Amino acid sequence: MRASRLLSVLLPLQTRGRMTAQQLADELEVSVRTVYRDMESLAAAGVPLYGDPGHDGGYRLVDGYRTRLTGLTGEEAEALSLAGLPGPAADLGLGTVLAAAQLKLRAALPDELRDRTGEIRQRFHLDTAGWYAETDPTPHLAAVADAVWRQQRIRIRYRRWKAPQEVARTLEPYGLVLKSGRWYLIAARAELVRTYRISQILRIQILQDHFERPPGFDLARHWQSYLADFDARRHQGDAVVRLSPRILKQLQDLVEPAVARAARNSAGPPGPDGRVQVVIPTESVDHAVGMLLRLGSEAEVVAPTELRDRMTQTIAALADTYRHPPTAV
Repeated sequence: MRASRLLSVLLPLQTRGRMTAQQLADELEVSVRTVYRDMESLAAAGVPLYGDPGHDGGYRLVDGYRTRLTGLTGEEAEALSLAGLPGPAADLGLGTVLAAAQLKLRAALPDELRDRTGEIRQRFHLDTAGWYAETDPTPHLAAVADAVWRQQRIRIRYRRWKAPQEVARTLEPYGLVLKSGRWYLIAARAELVRTYRISQILRIQILQDHFERPPGFDLARHWQSYLADFDARRHQGDAVVRLSPRILKQLQDLVEPAVARAARNSAGPPGPDGRVQVVIPTESVDHAVGMLLRLGSEAEVVAPTELRDRMTQTIAALADTYRHPPTAV
């Protein structure tokens, strides 16, 4: 019997306790006869395994028995060594817990896998923070995480971008999301699921009453839907822009992904001057001006007229500013 097969049989018994041959067969997607053969092989190998007959019987491991993680493949051990992110774990107050878990994992591995995971940690480092932005201060993150885990309602004082800026909210916290180094809370208020930036929580009180999560709520699926809806809501218009080949190649480093993606997908054939005409989404004229100025003279707005006129006015004002020597202080 392969070591990976051995582990696949033992882990369900370790985590769930007594299981029937049929339950094991369903879990492992094998026949009941195969389960019987596996149990005989495990017993012959010295694993303290017991089979209880009868309707309520099944297979179980002796109390306290735990298998070492010798059934891990090299690829699985490498993946596990990259699974823990020290920064986010520390944010959640789990830094020491993560370190202890990693030590236990290394101690349970065979020598060759222990050496391999050590090499992985020296060759790969995962940094979740985005470029050109400081990490948000999140003094209330651990308290929010505790409420999420315990399914307890919270009352927060929250600072938002529109008036009134400071508001009080009673929420049912469903989950936390780490996006580009920033933590977000997904929570329900009056049955509406909304997103809150953790760094904008000014005060928090964990209430004693509990709540039930909606059946079937999937945090990852909700977050992807939220991102798609967020882009759809904020991109209210389009701009037609002519770009030089050089700036088109660099676009992904200069603008947000949705804009770069739209430019690539809409790019037409090069014109006589080599420039390519693209269509990009815009939030507003003011926002588009700031974004397009970043591209310099290698980007020309074709439409809409309002945006082209605003670009003309802004560039003329800049030229006037730099036409004169700086004023002495």
